[in-house]
Amino acid sequence: MIEGDGATRGGTAAISQAPVPFEVLRPETQTQPFVFNSPHSGRVYPDVFLDQSRLDRKSIRRSEDHYVDELFSGVVQQGAPMLVANFPRAWLDVNREPYELDPRMFDGQLPPHANIGSLRVAGGLGTIPRLVAENMDIYKGRLTVEEGLSRIEQVYRPYHASLRKLIAQTHVLFGRAVLIDCHSMPASVRIAGGTRRPDIIIGDRYGASASHDLSRVAVSLLSELGYHVVRNKPYAGGFITEHYGRPGRGLHALQIEINRGLYVNEVTLERTAGFDLLKADLNDFAARMMAYVRDDLDECRLAAE
Repeated sequence: MIEGDGATRGGTAAISQAPVPFEVLRPETQTQPFVFNSPHSGRVYPDVFLDQSRLDRKSIRRSEDHYVDELFSGVVQQGAPMLVANFPRAWLDVNREPYELDPRMFDGQLPPHANIGSLRVAGGLGTIPRLVAENMDIYKGRLTVEEGLSRIEQVYRPYHASLRKLIAQTHVLFGRAVLIDCHSMPASVRIAGGTRRPDIIIGDRYGASASHDLSRVAVSLLSELGYHVVRNKPYAGGFITEHYGRPGRGLHALQIEINRGLYVNEVTLERTAGFDLLKADLNDFAARMMAYVRDDLDECRLAAE
């Protein structure tokens, strides 16, 4: 299995064995009503997967949310747990429904409960993706249905079970829970009709997954740090944000998309000089968000909107 640069799980060169498909990074004591999640930053590629792929070892990484887990790692020291995927998005996408599957990818019959008609499946971006960025086909041939379903049963379901447990435990401890779903986006992203690239996009499913106040504060805090921030366009949040955000019950989910041009060379996949500054700013942002929820926002109002 290949991963980045050894123990730090970054870079492009080293070869290592991943002990687990995902990890929960926990503070000694959870002091914040927040859970952070990095589902697309995994960079451990099983050898059998690489053998199945028509792509080289760098091209297949084009759909990663490069180093997002590292950018947000400081939240653990601040008292919030973080769920981190080690498996790559190109192998399994946990930000989809459990059975968004393209029948053209498989030998054999998919189960009747598979969602074969979603727009994401049509675009090659289902639970088992067919494509990575820029419409590059991943596989040389078809997969067996059994292999696809085993990824879902052995990794997807345990991943979501862990995320559900973290959110539920947080809700019990604090009477509310805020999920921050952490992602990155290509530097080429533009808002429709505009020429300026957004630095950061906050997604709340157009108000369905988090309170208006929480989204407003997130945008405001990041803007104060000097970033060009927009809300919901073109990314309003995926399955995770939609599935776990229940603001009427005090369960809030925000998706944050960070422009990769701020911190990584998208050709070499190396961190740039902007990485450390961005990491410090995101640590500051997280601290201020936590303080707002903990100290400044009336609990009943956060639970009710």
